[in-house]
Amino acid sequence: MKRTVFDDEHLMYRDTVRRFIDAEIAPNHERWETDGAVDRDLFRRAAEQGLLGLQVPEEFGGPGIDDFRFNQIINEEVGYAAVIGSGTGLTLHNDVALPYFLDLCNDEQRARWLPGIADGTLIAALALTEPGMGSDLASMSTSAAKTDHGYVVNGSKTFITNGINADLVVTAVKTDPSQKHRGISLVVLERGMDGFERGRNLEKLGMHAQDTAELFFRDVEVPAENLLGEEGRGFTYMTANLAQERIGIALAAIGVARGALDRTLEYVRERQAFGQSIGQFQASRFTLAELATDVELGTVFCDRAVLALNDGDLTPEDAAMAKWWCTEMQGRVVDRCLQLHGGYGYMLEYPIARWYADSRISRIYGGTTEIMKEIIGRSVVGR
Repeated sequence: MKRTVFDDEHLMYRDTVRRFIDAEIAPNHERWETDGAVDRDLFRRAAEQGLLGLQVPEEFGGPGIDDFRFNQIINEEVGYAAVIGSGTGLTLHNDVALPYFLDLCNDEQRARWLPGIADGTLIAALALTEPGMGSDLASMSTSAAKTDHGYVVNGSKTFITNGINADLVVTAVKTDPSQKHRGISLVVLERGMDGFERGRNLEKLGMHAQDTAELFFRDVEVPAENLLGEEGRGFTYMTANLAQERIGIALAAIGVARGALDRTLEYVRERQAFGQSIGQFQASRFTLAELATDVELGTVFCDRAVLALNDGDLTPEDAAMAKWWCTEMQGRVVDRCLQLHGGYGYMLEYPIARWYADSRISRIYGGTTEIMKEIIGRSVVGR
């Protein structure tokens, strides 16, 4: 179906994003996969091309673009190019961490942090998950004891994207252990604070170029000026930003699925078996018909969801629908495309193998499929 969600400006921006990926990410991707992290300079170069901190106001050095369709294009293109591990740090910086700074910073904090977030000299991360916590955010145990000058933070976080490279880490802490949801606050921990230590860069099944770390806090003194928003409202802030995060994951899933399908169509047209291309076999055509339909359905839903997000009308339930369905679809498409490649699909020199390894996590991070269904189910049936 013809996509009508984008204007000419968006189409030109997609060309810019593709050129950036081709010039700056793709040639370095294999090295970053081996290193386990991208070069920090990638963020600065992305900022120079208008791919970083899109919503940061112009007065703080950003593009000042309040239109998530531009973020949508970055998510789709990173997925389409099979460089998810290298590109996810950028999309997390833009889609997941930045909203906390835009929505919650006071004037002093905005002046202190937003210019660096916009120009790529300050890399942002979000630290919510703790060992053994799973998706239950209210059960976190990282504490922030109040002092005359701020807080003393103790605890740990895990599975933190940008964990190695990050300079600013929005960290969920318990400021009132006697409370559950209402005892959570958000503070910004900065690179170089005494007692703030990074553990190992975690070894993962896929997305090897994405630094995913454990973070440890041992009597970290955090000034009161680093509190984001109001004390005790952290859980409300986190849930308010989850819809955008989940849409971003769904969009990346669309990009991966479309990329895998396009590469597979090229392969089955060229690969010969029994005197004809394997794409001519009925079983192959039926499979490809199903996958093409899946990708189109997911694309249409996500396009509508992005427009709703722009209008401020996107519900948590709709975001959950997009996240679980598109990531499950991503897994189906990539798996069946790999099957159509035969033995070559298992070889890492083929992008389909990389997509296969990188795709599995999308059904887990940002809220598992099961949690997404629970959110939707409660809205349909009632609690």
